[in-house]
Amino acid sequence: MQEYWWKHAVIYGVDVERFFDSNKDGVGDFPGLTAKLPYLSRLGVNCIWLLPFYASSDQDNGYDITDYYRIAEKYGQLSEFLEFIHRAGELGIRVVLDLVAHHTSSDHPWFQASRHDSESVYRDYYVWSEHPPRPAPGKAAMFPGEENSIWTFDNVAGAFYYHRFYSFQPTLNHRNPQVLEELKRVADFWLSFGIAGFRIDAASHLVENPLDPAGQGDPSHAALRELYAHITRRKPDAMVLGEVDEDENKLASFFDGAQLNMMFNFFLNNYLMLALATEDALSLREALSRLPPAPENGQWANFLRNLDEADLERLDEEQRNRVLDLFAPRDEMRIYGRGIRRRLAPMLEDAARLRMAYSLLFALPGAPIVCYGDEIGMGEDLRIEGRNAVRSPMQWTAGRNGGFSAAPKAALVQPMIEAGPYGFNNINAEAQDGGEGSLLEHLRMLSEVRQKHSQIGQRDWQVLECGQEAVLGLAWRSAEEDVLTIHNLSGKTMQARVELNGIGNSKGLLPLLGEEVEAPQNGVLPVTLKPYDFRWLRWPH
Repeated sequence: MQEYWWKHAVIYGVDVERFFDSNKDGVGDFPGLTAKLPYLSRLGVNCIWLLPFYASSDQDNGYDITDYYRIAEKYGQLSEFLEFIHRAGELGIRVVLDLVAHHTSSDHPWFQASRHDSESVYRDYYVWSEHPPRPAPGKAAMFPGEENSIWTFDNVAGAFYYHRFYSFQPTLNHRNPQVLEELKRVADFWLSFGIAGFRIDAASHLVENPLDPAGQGDPSHAALRELYAHITRRKPDAMVLGEVDEDENKLASFFDGAQLNMMFNFFLNNYLMLALATEDALSLREALSRLPPAPENGQWANFLRNLDEADLERLDEEQRNRVLDLFAPRDEMRIYGRGIRRRLAPMLEDAARLRMAYSLLFALPGAPIVCYGDEIGMGEDLRIEGRNAVRSPMQWTAGRNGGFSAAPKAALVQPMIEAGPYGFNNINAEAQDGGEGSLLEHLRMLSEVRQKHSQIGQRDWQVLECGQEAVLGLAWRSAEEDVLTIHNLSGKTMQARVELNGIGNSKGLLPLLGEEVEAPQNGVLPVTLKPYDFRWLRWPH
């Protein structure tokens, strides 16, 4: 079987703007990111996912692009981007870029030409209608309360244009071959500089047809297939990671190995959040059993929190309310009626529970994604509106501006978290570096284990009976060894009896993480798990 590097990836999501400021202007930049590469290397990261850094109208964290080929000046020069790619490569770190293929900014030259001249070739780069249809079921505005319609009238064009997201982000017409050629050229340009692939933003929306009243779109997913084929012809080992937050019954139609070779696991994340909230592993076990298998060349990308809201719309109303009531008890912690705008550390509160959650993330089938700041347990800033509550600048030290920038406070891209238990005086990378029992050191150990035991996260895995509903046992087999992970999701001590089902043997049991355990007897491993405890074990063959 061919080896695919993304199956073994430990991915780190970075917002360049909020990571490290090298020139004292209050904005993170590529020289600053390059300076922190040794930190990421020590963390065990071997893939960096960069959020958009292109020229934009700067209304939606760079997802409103005005020029796909130009780096926004505040982040630095192209030469500094290339230096970052080169230095990352020297440390064995691949770099994946966000390809915002679904929409542009309304300030993009394509859209300006489209609205000013109905005969222009650019008119058909977007979706226009003089009498737009009503939204099909499930195809309404993505941000209820911020956008009330998916069609906006343009006075210059004398027609309505379609936007699934914000009105300043008109959707590209992916049924137009010229649009796909433009997107291929964008991919070509950035692949030329040695990047390792792309994260396709809003991938599932590329196949929609807003003029179809039934909302069926393109069942062949031609746009995704064309982009994937082009990218992988250009770079056969390119990662093509898709943002597909869709109903369970639609996931397999996107994950066939010819559209995406990696996909964000929103479905599993919903049930992972439910399991953490209820302290019950049954919902997670069920979700694992229902998860479509990844294709032979594919891998799921798992996460605890991303840099948007924690979207819970795959849960039923009762399940969603249980999670919201526990993890977002105040209205200001909720967003869009479906999600949470908080970071994980303050949601879980308990340090042992947080360490267990990250251990569980690294043990799940798939590759783990950690977003900047989560490795030290940063908190959210609810003073900031919308999704940016979870995007405070990185907290490096207890010094001025948390070590993020030497600029005056007023110049910072976003205020630092200063007060409270999650302020940079209490939570910062410097304080945790080398600290026994720190969250940072915990994630370093998890990354090291994942890299040394590459079968973890692969397809050949099984859930084991543990005799306790709060305990999840996951086993991985390879020709060289068997690996077993056991996690207690509850705040109570559990006496688990893990039915090994042929895993391991009576001798040679070695601990990887956590305390030692007794030898198994008659195919059953007895384990006493303290509140939020976990074990990683291995049997060499």
